[in-house]
Amino acid sequence: MITDIGIVAGEIWHQLDQKGEMLLSELVTKIGREREVVLMSVGWLAREGHVVLKRHNEGPEYAIRLRNK
Repeated sequence: MITDIGIVAGEIWHQLDQKGEMLLSELVTKIGREREVVLMSVGWLAREGHVVLKRHNEGPEYAIRLRNK
């Protein structure tokens, strides 16, 4: 499972690098993986400081982007 999370984290990184900020729901659809695995991978990237998450328009949705270095 940890290998899958790492692979999906890489897919997320590449998607955000190409598209910029995305809604989490868009990312799940674009990646085409199980939502739970995408969320675990986002958590991994966030814990390592690679992504920034913010609530989108005060609603239940989150936007995600790569952290500027």
